[in-house]
Amino acid sequence: MEKAIFVLNGPNLNLLGTREPEIYGTDTLADVEAACTALATSLGMKLVFRQSNSEGQLIDWLQEARDHGAGVLLNAGALTHTSLAIYDAIKAMTIPVIEVHLSNPLRREAFRHHSYVGMAATGTIAGFGLHSYVLGLEALAKKLSVKS
Repeated sequence: MEKAIFVLNGPNLNLLGTREPEIYGTDTLADVEAACTALATSLGMKLVFRQSNSEGQLIDWLQEARDHGAGVLLNAGALTHTSLAIYDAIKAMTIPVIEVHLSNPLRREAFRHHSYVGMAATGTIAGFGLHSYVLGLEALAKKLSVKS
């Protein structure tokens, strides 16, 4: 596979491992990146792994992925529930976008039950901690017909 998979992480995900470990677990974002990189390497996929606390930066990266990527794994954090701009960016995508979450938003506060990202994404995987990312990459590999 020539084009990369973009793994994009939104606000506060840089705090993984220390922020509300009872909800998000003790894995750090570096642990998530290591797991994604190991799987991508075994599948022959290139990976671009990024995190930003800025909505605009995430949109810029989605547009970059649209032009130069094969697919996107997106954990938009709290922007999942609020950002029409990210929804619009995903709707403009010509490549698959998989929404991922460490926790299961449907088991949390009511305001987390609505996902603008999920309304536009190819699919959603949530509630499996770090393994949500692994499952998301496997789903992208299948969607892109990459051997897994």
